[in-house]
Amino acid sequence: MTTKRNDRAPLATVLAANAISISGNSLTLIAVPWFALETTGSPGKAGLVAFCAALPVILSAIVGGPVIDRIGRRRVSIASDLVCALALAAIPLLNHAGVLRFWMLCALMAVTGLFHAPGETARNVLTPDLAERAGTPLSRATSFYDAVSRGARMTGAALAGLLVAFLGADTVLYVDAATFAVSALLVLIGLRGVPSAEPARGAPPLSPAVYRADLREGYSFMLRTRLLLGVNLMVMVTNGLAQSWSSVLLPVHAREELGGSAALGLLVAVFGGCALAGALLYAAVGHRFPRRPVLAVGFLLCGAPVYVTAAVTDTTPPLLVVMALGGLGAGVLNPILGAVFYEIVPEGLRSRVGSASTASVLLTTPLGGLAAGYLVERVGITTTLLSLAGVYFLATLCPLVFPSWRAMDAPHAVPTDAKAEVEPASEGSGDGEGGVSRTEPSTPVPVPGSGGTTPRR
Repeated sequence: MTTKRNDRAPLATVLAANAISISGNSLTLIAVPWFALETTGSPGKAGLVAFCAALPVILSAIVGGPVIDRIGRRRVSIASDLVCALALAAIPLLNHAGVLRFWMLCALMAVTGLFHAPGETARNVLTPDLAERAGTPLSRATSFYDAVSRGARMTGAALAGLLVAFLGADTVLYVDAATFAVSALLVLIGLRGVPSAEPARGAPPLSPAVYRADLREGYSFMLRTRLLLGVNLMVMVTNGLAQSWSSVLLPVHAREELGGSAALGLLVAVFGGCALAGALLYAAVGHRFPRRPVLAVGFLLCGAPVYVTAAVTDTTPPLLVVMALGGLGAGVLNPILGAVFYEIVPEGLRSRVGSASTASVLLTTPLGGLAAGYLVERVGITTTLLSLAGVYFLATLCPLVFPSWRAMDAPHAVPTDAKAEVEPASEGSGDGEGGVSRTEPSTPVPVPGSGGTTPRR
């Protein structure tokens, strides 16, 4: 089928849906940990809520890839949003009725996690096709995608801090549920008739044997591509650390040292605003620079410094400065990783490889909040912050240390053949570095260090 060129409406629809839903995501990012801290008074229980939200994301990502293409990316996205809206709205409803128990909060957050990953993957893998329809270069489309996410996160965080302070965390959850519903409506209307958003045609029925073969194909592609595997391993570590920061360490630090939820919202908003600026700057001039050093600097800025600063200061201004610099660094990460992923993975494999990638980079997120809550209660927040800063710093040296990352700057054409093969890692890529043949790293992944790892887009 011939793709309709210069049709910008589907891409605009996805960008708008993400802007609305990610604004709500910032509400969840602040409201749920705050709600848990207010109702339980325990950092450990706040970490347990984060664990329950993150673990199902991994489970659904591990097994969901083959199903997405057969159900259809548009249908999966809509169903994901609607289920998450109902689960989030149920939390304040049960609380107002006086029947909410801690296990119910954990279970409802687990539901949002279970349905989050397939919907996120379904939307992300549409980007190359929608960019082509719009006549937009892929690197610019991925930068716009991330810039919209950053701007929405900034706006949502600023609003969340004020809403939590003046209306309460439970009211904010109603607003968040509404954003899911609006996102579902936009996708329902705006992606109708887009071939790549509909169920795959001509695919064999999804029997257990076919499902296992499809699942194996996605994981095999990821594991046999050295650069792709290396990126996923590194981001797996940084995402776990980012989850500990966003779900436990920053809320606890804000409550104990910075004066409350308004400071928390301000910090997250500044980070998001600067990350938006970083993404837009990369969209404008990023193509002029090699990807690997830019990515390395971005990771180094958005990781360890915020932990160290929070450990050594009890005032907001120094942390604001470091969060601003970290946001600029974080802004370049997803545009680079997104463009490289689409250059590596054939269109017909993107749902499967994207699910495998999402599952791998989220493996540590259930442990991030859980471990942080435990450590804070055992050794204190300062020791926890400094210890995790050291781990983050070591992890972010990977692009500078391991040779396979040099393949990130090798030229690649966007593959379209669903059966395109990756050369075995032992044979190399032809450039002598990464073991990559017209391939590179993966993402739909949450931005490390951004606080965006709470289940949601």
